[in-house]
Amino acid sequence: MKDEYYALIENKTWELVPCPSNANVIRSLWVFRHKKKSDGSFERYKARLVSNGANQQSGVDYGETFNPVVKPSTIRMVLSIAISKSWCLHQLDVKNVFLHGNLDETVYMHQPPGFRDPQYPEHVCLLKKSLYGLKQAPCSWYQRFTDYVATLGFSHIISNHSLFVFHRGLDTAYILLYVDDIFLTASTDSLRDSIISKLSSEFAMKDFGPLSYFLGISVTKHTGGLFLCQRKYAEEIIERAYMSSCKPSPTPVDTKAKLSGFSGNPYHDPTKYRSLARALQYLTFTRPNISYAVQQVCLFVHDPKMQHMSALKRIIRYIHGTVDFGLHLHPSSVSKLVSYTDEDWVSFPDTRRYSSGCCVYLGDNLMSWSAKRQHTLSQSSAEAEYRGVANVVSESCWIRNLLLELHCPVTTSTLVYCDNVSVVYLSDNPVQHQHTKHIEMDIHFVREKVAHGQVRVLHVPSRYQIADIFNKGLPLQLFDDFRDSLNIRQPPVSTTGVY
Repeated sequence: MKDEYYALIENKTWELVPCPSNANVIRSLWVFRHKKKSDGSFERYKARLVSNGANQQSGVDYGETFNPVVKPSTIRMVLSIAISKSWCLHQLDVKNVFLHGNLDETVYMHQPPGFRDPQYPEHVCLLKKSLYGLKQAPCSWYQRFTDYVATLGFSHIISNHSLFVFHRGLDTAYILLYVDDIFLTASTDSLRDSIISKLSSEFAMKDFGPLSYFLGISVTKHTGGLFLCQRKYAEEIIERAYMSSCKPSPTPVDTKAKLSGFSGNPYHDPTKYRSLARALQYLTFTRPNISYAVQQVCLFVHDPKMQHMSALKRIIRYIHGTVDFGLHLHPSSVSKLVSYTDEDWVSFPDTRRYSSGCCVYLGDNLMSWSAKRQHTLSQSSAEAEYRGVANVVSESCWIRNLLLELHCPVTTSTLVYCDNVSVVYLSDNPVQHQHTKHIEMDIHFVREKVAHGQVRVLHVPSRYQIADIFNKGLPLQLFDDFRDSLNIRQPPVSTTGVY
């Protein structure tokens, strides 16, 4: 506690002033926790002084609170570019990250418990810098970091404001910011070291060296590229569900009809169901092969039934049997985009809406995927399929814009594969007729991209439609084939057991 308190004093976080009349003074309190290493073992005790932001008043002592965070697909894209260009990936951590933000609002806080100034016991703290617990703390830190890296020549890109790019001549560097975690990659070691030195001079930093563990994901470098795995996190989910000794399941979901929200008895512990469903959502960061199954159980978190819990347990049984699986990224072309999309028309018995699945590859590496229930009804399978094409074209356009801002432009057309011949014709055929009037805007959007040469919509047989894994339950052989196509495999032999 003393170390934390004196660090705040040295940082000039506040100054003591008499308490103004009618001022909104927020509470201060201490939070204690155990700090753990990446393998889950105990590292040290940690005490942190926080303010009670629940007592803040909007428009009085805080304004903007939004803080952008980097998208998972952006992280995978930067990793893919870095390994394809043989750039080193470096990881940094900002100490006491929210204490670096400057406050524009006037915020008063009670003195820390146990550290009241004996000369001025009735004074309050006028905060000069941000503190943990303040509603504007994340926004203040982001603005401070953005302003500083701009002086180094970095600029945040429009496609993702948490990604900063430096490009000068032949020198290029990327910074990914996720709250206090910083991932840095640069075209040369000297440029990387220079950036680290400048960041360390401005902020209190921890240099973790080459990227190995971030956001609960282990990153293992091997001769064939990178292996991303959440084995530790998966094991924690299994333990929370008390299923450590369960029998593994070969697939995460069966091939039967979709789940219904109106039949079956209510599950007795909906809080547990919701907790496990949320935990499984984050596991899809490196396990896209369970995205469809997780999406199915998440549809019923508001009122889970016994059959929904059985489906959730089947996912966990599948994870138990494939706990060491993860996502492989290989050195590959960064100038080729390939997408797959598929719809399951009238797939939900309760709403008669359709499910949509898609995935996007940059070279041979899987960058983005989606498994979701659409918000609208479709009058035909062709309409459902075509709206799916429009969605994946939109995602591909975002990726193309992102790559352009990263100075890795895609010069060839994005290939979009679907298994509906009518959709292939509609994407390039300017003829309008009665059945396409209600989807005219989607047609014009895709046709414009096709006409400009940015997109080509092609047919693929259903047997090779990879997006099916995001759309429906599949037989074991087909599921394993598509899982392998997503680069979801066991770790390389040399890294087996490392996480």
